[in-house]
Amino acid sequence: VLAAARPADWRPLDPDNTLYVELPAGRVVIELSPRFAPLHVANIKTLARAGYFDGLSIIRLQDNYVAQWGDPDNRHPLPAGIGKVAPEFDSPTLSRTPFTRLADGDVYAPEVGFSDGLPVARSRLLHRTWLAHCYGMVGVGRDLDVQSGSGAELYVVIGHAPRHLDRNVALVGRVVKGVELLSGLP
Repeated sequence: VLAAARPADWRPLDPDNTLYVELPAGRVVIELSPRFAPLHVANIKTLARAGYFDGLSIIRLQDNYVAQWGDPDNRHPLPAGIGKVAPEFDSPTLSRTPFTRLADGDVYAPEVGFSDGLPVARSRLLHRTWLAHCYGMVGVGRDLDVQSGSGAELYVVIGHAPRHLDRNVALVGRVVKGVELLSGLP
């Protein structure tokens, strides 16, 4: 598939929605998706621009599951204007939302496919579309309260797709380069 791809088949990343995570082993490049999680993405951009993530560590690594980073000890104060946001677990299915359906079925959603290169699921009956927890997807850590995620804790799926988290945890984008740096951590 890659060998047959033409330059027109690719699209450049939007610099305003690109997040770089520097690890000792190299750089992880993340594409944020404001289409599906505009409030969380806005918070993440504010946090990144304020240097909030600088010097933070990977705080949780579960092999074949997730790598998570943040500030559980609250050493870094949150910048002004950052707080918990409303859950962005799914969004209305709009006619202008691109969707390329996969032929195979899925037990977690009536339809699955891709939108702007991101794995998505949708329900025509509910008129809802949501990002799917697949390998390389980036999510927002939260507590039990559905409004407890701000974007100050992020995780990347580095193994088995925890699809049971779909529509329960906000997804904000995907890793486009360097996921092996996270999945290879001890």
